[in-house]
Amino acid sequence: MNGTVELFVGKSGKLNKNVHSAIRKQQQEEPLLLSQSGFAGDEQADPKHHGGPDRAVHLYPLEHYAYWQLQYPEHPDFVPGAFGENISLTGMVEEQVCIGDVFQLGQAKVQVSQPRSPCFKLNLRFGVPDLALQLQLTGKAGYLLRVLEPGWVAPGDELSLLTRAWPELTVRMVAWQFFNHPLNSLFLKQLLACEALSESWKSKALQRLEQGHVEDWSKRLFGFLPRS
Repeated sequence: MNGTVELFVGKSGKLNKNVHSAIRKQQQEEPLLLSQSGFAGDEQADPKHHGGPDRAVHLYPLEHYAYWQLQYPEHPDFVPGAFGENISLTGMVEEQVCIGDVFQLGQAKVQVSQPRSPCFKLNLRFGVPDLALQLQLTGKAGYLLRVLEPGWVAPGDELSLLTRAWPELTVRMVAWQFFNHPLNSLFLKQLLACEALSESWKSKALQRLEQGHVEDWSKRLFGFLPRS
């Protein structure tokens, strides 16, 4: 498994008068240094929910753009980099990649830490009120990587699989179960046994097991909490 990468980074800016985001990424033509906090020059407007060691890099499969272009033929913005990803390439869809997979990326080593949990800023970015929910329902949300070994990464570098320790935990399966069968105790225990899973997903899995209910997704998906 390998593919050549396109690189994207972005600065934080206004999506509307109340919301800032760095989702508008720009394609890069020169090598970038990838550290444990992400690519040089890349920003996050909301460090509580984006970025950090477990979410240093966002990868979005290039194949998905054809799907979104068919869904929204009138929309010119469904092109690589549009979903706020740092890396886009072919041959790395969610069914082909597992939590904990370790890849060589240029001079760096990276590891898959979690599926992406899409948020409402996608809705604002494209003017589609339920786009984040669509990504969640279709499973076409991409996934996040941590950096095990920093190094330089250049456009056109290959992303090559080095090790796979949890072949049963494809990104697609994990996201599907997590969002569609969120209180499946066997699955949640399976997640907690995966050392490579991000701390934020582990904490949610543990909370569901202990409390027997699912966290509210309204604010993440739509930008507001439901009225009581």
